[in-house]
Amino acid sequence: MKNISRYWIVTDLDGTLMDEKYDISPAKKTLNKLSEMDIPVIPCTSKTASEVRYFRNENGLSDPFIVENGAAIYGNHENNSSEWELILGKSYKELRIILTNISKEVNYQLIPLNDLSQNQIYELTGLSGQSINRALDRHWSVPFLNPPDDIFENVKLVCKSYNVHVFKGNRMSHLLSNESHKGQAVNKLKIHLQNQDVKIIALGDSQNDLPLLEYADIPIVIPGKNGPNKYLINGIDKGSFKLANAPHAEGWSKSVEDIINSFKDL
Repeated sequence: MKNISRYWIVTDLDGTLMDEKYDISPAKKTLNKLSEMDIPVIPCTSKTASEVRYFRNENGLSDPFIVENGAAIYGNHENNSSEWELILGKSYKELRIILTNISKEVNYQLIPLNDLSQNQIYELTGLSGQSINRALDRHWSVPFLNPPDDIFENVKLVCKSYNVHVFKGNRMSHLLSNESHKGQAVNKLKIHLQNQDVKIIALGDSQNDLPLLEYADIPIVIPGKNGPNKYLINGIDKGSFKLANAPHAEGWSKSVEDIINSFKDL
């Protein structure tokens, strides 16, 4: 990755670059174009490092990546022989204990993804086999089944006393340390790579992308098939966020193409 890059594409994966079947086909030409232009593509996702390493290998990406909703950052040293790691938050073990305590306080059992059977995980995510193993290889966050909205609001209140916070994604919620979020992770990556003047083009689709979108220079919301996520509508209505004109990889590709076409001759 070139530290002098003027722009970074920082993108969520599930629901943003990928559809519900994990397909990114409509965006592949754009990804190739970005590679030719030396514009880094940095996944910034709730996925685990194991999942993103697999995704990068499948799609020819080599830039750093942010995992578990901003709880950790990884990248390869210049010779690609080893990987560096930056940790922003609490361990999975610590967070599991906190989730159990929060469950007691809100009088509702919050069920971690890692406690589900393989069949239950398949029903929830569509993942199977080794994909499930990669998804469960968590170190810095705890995903759990989405509770009802009123319970979720109570969970958010209780989190304050534990120095943690929660985000609700499309498939599940995520418990993280207060020091862990996508915007903070991008800022830490800028400092680590000594490229604090880089412009961030961010793409996301759900509540857990809010810190990333709010941090970005050019924030783009990718809608689902039924429109944008309700937690992002306020930012769209205020004009803070751009709204892509199609869901998932198609909207991702069109939005990115519009931007890179506007500055590729600069």
